[in-house]
Amino acid sequence: MNEKIDYNGLPKHSKPLWRSGLNVPTFPTYNDDQEFDVVIVGGGITGITAAYFLTQAGMKVALLEANKILNGATGHTTAKVTAQHDLIYHEMIEHFGFEKTKIYYESTKHAMSFIKKYCTDNQLDCNYEIQDATIYTNSDAYITKLKQELRAYELLGIDSSHSETIRLPLQTKFSISMNKQAQFHPLKYLINLLKESIENGLSVHEETVAIDVETGKILTVITQSGRRIKCKHVVSASHFPFYDGNQMFFSKMYADRSYVLAAKLKTQFPGGMYLSAEDPKRSLRTIKFNDEELVLIGGESHKTGQETRTMSFYENLQQFGEETFGIEEVKFRWSTQDLITLDKMPYIGRLSKKNSNIYVATGFRKWGMTNGTVSAKLISNLILEKEAIDAELFSPSRFQADPSIKHFLMQNIDVAKHLIEGKLEPVSRKVEDLYTDEGSVVSIEGKRVGAYKDVNGKVHCVDTTCTHLGCEVEWNNGEKSWDCPCHGSRFSIYGEVLEGPADSPLKQVFFNN
Repeated sequence: MNEKIDYNGLPKHSKPLWRSGLNVPTFPTYNDDQEFDVVIVGGGITGITAAYFLTQAGMKVALLEANKILNGATGHTTAKVTAQHDLIYHEMIEHFGFEKTKIYYESTKHAMSFIKKYCTDNQLDCNYEIQDATIYTNSDAYITKLKQELRAYELLGIDSSHSETIRLPLQTKFSISMNKQAQFHPLKYLINLLKESIENGLSVHEETVAIDVETGKILTVITQSGRRIKCKHVVSASHFPFYDGNQMFFSKMYADRSYVLAAKLKTQFPGGMYLSAEDPKRSLRTIKFNDEELVLIGGESHKTGQETRTMSFYENLQQFGEETFGIEEVKFRWSTQDLITLDKMPYIGRLSKKNSNIYVATGFRKWGMTNGTVSAKLISNLILEKEAIDAELFSPSRFQADPSIKHFLMQNIDVAKHLIEGKLEPVSRKVEDLYTDEGSVVSIEGKRVGAYKDVNGKVHCVDTTCTHLGCEVEWNNGEKSWDCPCHGSRFSIYGEVLEGPADSPLKQVFFNN
C-alpha cells in the first residue's frame, strides 16, 4: 500500500479492505419516469438480496442507493456468517420463550444455508470458509453466563462444544463454540448476486436519495431531486429507515459505533472466529488479501457521538494485537455503525397495518450478514404472498413489555441528557486555536460552530445543531465527521449527511480564512 502511515503505525485514513482492489460497478442517478412493482431503498446486503429474490420471481424492481452501492454498513462489516450473535439465546428464551427463540435461530440458519449454497453452486471466489465461532471469557462473572448460553444451545439443537481453553494465545477460563459457521468476502459475494439480479431486469441507481413516500394502494417514492417513482411496494433497506411512517424508530433504537483493524501478524493465526464475552469487546477472524493472511481485530464499541477521541479506540485494538500476536503492519482501519433495538431483536417486515405495502429492515445489532439475508427473505415472502413464519417475531410494530419499557425509558432519558448538555456546554476554543487536520467545536462571534482545519490550512465550518431533532453534534477525530449523540446521525466536514436519521445537511457557516 502507498497510504501514509501516522506516528503510531495506524493508516492515516479510515478505509475498509473490502473495496480495495475490487471492481465495484457504478450506476447512474435515477432520472426516469418508470413504474415498478417494488422500489428498494438501500444498496447493502438486505437490498441486494431482496432484489435477487424478487427479480427471480419475475417482479420489476428498482434499487436506489443514496451514495455508492456496497459502501454503507455492508461495506464496513467484519463479515461473519454465523448464528452466534453474542450471548443472546438464553436471554431470548427468557424474554420471548423457547418457540420464538427457535424461530430466530432457524431463520438465521436458513440465511446461512442460502449464502453457502449460492457460493457453492456458483463456485464464487469470495473467500467462503467454514469456521467455528467461539465466545470466550477470562472473567469469573461471565463463566455462569457462558454456561447458561451453552444450555440454550443444547435446548435449541445447535451443534456446539465448550472448553476451558482456546487456540489463541490468550488466558481464558471458559469458552463455547458454535461449530461449522462461516466467514467470507461480502462484496465479492454481493457483486455476483447483484449482477444476476440485473440480468433478471433489476434497475440500479446510485446517488439517488429517497426522502419520502406518498402512501396509498399505489405508492410514490419521492427523491431529493424531485423525481417521483410509482410502485406497489416499497422496501426500506437503508440501515436507518428513510421513511418513518410515525413509528418513531429514532426513539426505539440507538446507534452504536465499533472499530476494526486489518493487520498482518508476526505469528500464525490458529484459525476460527472469536468474540470476547466481556467488555471491551474483541472480535477476531482472518481474511486472505493479496496472497497475505490478515486478521480483522474488532471491538471498542460506544454510542455514536458520545466519544470524541475515537482514534484512541484504534490504538487500543492495535495494542491488543501487539500484545497478543505481534503486529507486522496494520493495512487498513475502519469503523462501522450499528442500530440496536429496545429488545435486541431486529425490526423486519411490514411498517404497520396502515402501511402494509411499505416494509422495513433495521436494528441488526452488528450481525448484518445473516440478519440482512433473513430480512430479504422475509420481506420477499411477504411481497410474494408466501408463508413467513417469522413475520410476527420480527414485526416492526411489536412492543415487548420486558425488556422494551425499561430500555425505552433509559434510551430517551439519555437522549434528553445529551440534548440539554449540548445546549449548555461552554465553548472556549477559537478557530485560531485549531491545529492542521483538527476539528473542534469553536466559538465564532458568540455562536457554537463546528470547525475543521484541513491539511492545507483551509477551515470548514458548520452549524452544530443536528437537523434531525436539534441535538448538538460532536467532532469524531477518527473518522473526521460530526456525530450526533442523541440518535446517531453523522455528517461530513461540509455538513453532508453520512448516516441518518437526519435527511438534511448541517448548515454551512462561512468563515473568512
